[in-house]
Amino acid sequence: MLLQFNYKNFKSFRDDTTLDLTATKISEFNNHVVSIASEKVLPVAAIFGANASGKSNVQEAFRYMALYVINSLDYGDEADSKKKKSKFYKPTPFLFDTNSKTSESSFEVYFIDSEINGAKTYNYGFTVDSKGVCEEWLNYKAKSSRGDFKRIFYRNGKELDFSGIPAKSQENLKIALEKETLIVSLGAKLKISKLKFIRDWFMHNDFADFGRPIENFFLSQLIPDGFAENEKVQKKVVDYFASFDPSIIGFNVEVLKSDNDDEDRHIRIDAIHKMIDSDQTTSIPLQHESAGTLKMFALYPMLQDVLETGGVFFIDELNARLHPLLVRAFIIAFLNPDINTNHAQLIFTSHDSWQLNGNILRRDEIWFAEKDSNGVSNLYSLADFVDEDGVKIRKDENYEKNYLLGKYGAIPTLRDFDMFKEE
Repeated sequence: MLLQFNYKNFKSFRDDTTLDLTATKISEFNNHVVSIASEKVLPVAAIFGANASGKSNVQEAFRYMALYVINSLDYGDEADSKKKKSKFYKPTPFLFDTNSKTSESSFEVYFIDSEINGAKTYNYGFTVDSKGVCEEWLNYKAKSSRGDFKRIFYRNGKELDFSGIPAKSQENLKIALEKETLIVSLGAKLKISKLKFIRDWFMHNDFADFGRPIENFFLSQLIPDGFAENEKVQKKVVDYFASFDPSIIGFNVEVLKSDNDDEDRHIRIDAIHKMIDSDQTTSIPLQHESAGTLKMFALYPMLQDVLETGGVFFIDELNARLHPLLVRAFIIAFLNPDINTNHAQLIFTSHDSWQLNGNILRRDEIWFAEKDSNGVSNLYSLADFVDEDGVKIRKDENYEKNYLLGKYGAIPTLRDFDMFKEE
């Protein structure tokens, strides 16, 4: 489970920023807390804020880190045999400050493995600028350890410390490592188990941004693994739909192959509905269903994946095109230990203030993103927030009302649309 994500100098976040999923010592909803070894971890974090406050950039920062870890083997000069130009994935620093504009960006995670695998805690991170990786580190702590983390490797420019990596693998890393490439990515390719484990942890996380039209379209084309061939998978999807749209009772799936390429195939999906005046059924193309139904269909493959692997699911604008009760049901799936048996986590952004009413989320599961007058975004938890008198927020407060009144910040500053007034 993800314990903490730290980042700095990425898009609207100039300064050190932390998203902490460890539980604080508050009394509400103790059933939300997952205990692993000595850690108390939360399965959900909800981020609220005004438009352009930077809340989407929290997800973007984690996505950047994950993509860099997964793909950095493609970034070096020797990425392929034809010596093509490197596909180096440059970061986007905070651009409205002369210092940060040319400084490196940093990304760091703390996460804990499952009890079955020993409940080790890992600390991995790197800094990167427009030329490549500046610094990279990996440390771990055993379940029984009460002391400091032990080093697996450390990199600072050309300085390399591989003290926690088998000696027979160290030379291969030194020979093949390039400035744009991360050690964990290269180590995974070289089948170094400690490093492959870190790379694979990032691969088990999923992202959905329904605020981007292009990504929205791409997500709508995804289908669950085995859906085209396996009727049991289709039945699970029907059961999933039955929780919010019982009118869909099945699917007709047809695999259409290209005449020119047997490997190129297109899958046609029709949703089966009951006729209202007979026992017969009819079907319509899935793409003709409502936008909300299509969104839930798009979410299913990733939801299935993270629940099976215990990954982290980042969703930007979870509330878009979905009824509040459906959003609530989606959140509860992660809070219910009978469903979320592998301790998957959900981190989402939303504009729906009803989720702040105190009946679903703990104070430390509620986060706010706010941008100051200089364009710098800040991220803070309701559990850590103190009012103008220096007093922390009580659990019996009306969070939704106080948020809309501006007590917690992170709301838009509004004026009348005077530009439409006639002179």
